[in-house]
Amino acid sequence: MKIAIASGKGGAGKTSVTASLARVWDAPLVAVDTDAEAPNLHLFLHPTMEQSRTSWLTVPEMDPEKCVHCEKCRDICTYKAIASFAGRISLFPDMCHGCGGCFAVCPSGALRRGRRELGVLEQGTALEGKVRFLMGRTRIGESMTPPLLREEHALLARMLEEIPADALLDAPPGVSCPTVTVTRDVDAVLLVADPTPFGFYDFTLAHKAFLPLGRPMFVVINRAGAEGNEEGDEAVRAYCREHGLPLLAALPFEREAAEQYAGGRLLADLSPAWRERFVALRDALREAFSRAMEEKEGGHA
Repeated sequence: MKIAIASGKGGAGKTSVTASLARVWDAPLVAVDTDAEAPNLHLFLHPTMEQSRTSWLTVPEMDPEKCVHCEKCRDICTYKAIASFAGRISLFPDMCHGCGGCFAVCPSGALRRGRRELGVLEQGTALEGKVRFLMGRTRIGESMTPPLLREEHALLARMLEEIPADALLDAPPGVSCPTVTVTRDVDAVLLVADPTPFGFYDFTLAHKAFLPLGRPMFVVINRAGAEGNEEGDEAVRAYCREHGLPLLAALPFEREAAEQYAGGRLLADLSPAWRERFVALRDALREAFSRAMEEKEGGHA
């Protein structure tokens, strides 16, 4: 199974949850950092990188001598990466999404295939070689993440085909295009809820954004039980009850846990009690996913 660990906002704790789940996972696993704009799963898992490759996007380049100034390329470009000034075509490759439409409509072959660097994809192993690791990282200044993420997903698919395993994907925060790109290619989504007022609001946005994808969704509350925030915890619990979201765990708010996280160490290594929390979350996640698949198959029968 491929599980995306997501959240409605940054700082909710999805990376620390992903890393500690990887620590206690007792089956073949690929840990994947898909937060390509600001990857940090490696800061907790400390992988040994074995392969790195550059990802490129095909973009148009102009041969002015062949251009007949028909402007068909400009007309088809939804993203305004091609413009016409005083009858002269100008290209803006940083705005190109790589759809290829301009090549298809150019009648004179004036556009040739160039490329723009998107970033890098890195592979290795982590946790004493027990877990395979995959990470995407965008080029500094690159504004478009989804093409790199689609390539990362394709690479993950090949890795899982070569050696079958589960996959835990640390998703980008929020509900923007990168997050949707990641979550639409997984089997289920584990939402990490921050029970603060802003965190709760963003959690509800994430739930509503992922609903059309039709993926099973589960919830874990992070930093539960903070003094004076009883209403926040109950708001998340009530929302889960109202919308039929399985609440799999509530990780407590503890100073020692914050210090462990700040030091780049895994919560599952903090104490036997914390390890058991993540073992219980792992088992609850598997059970909830199996139940969701049975209900789905029963509904199709």
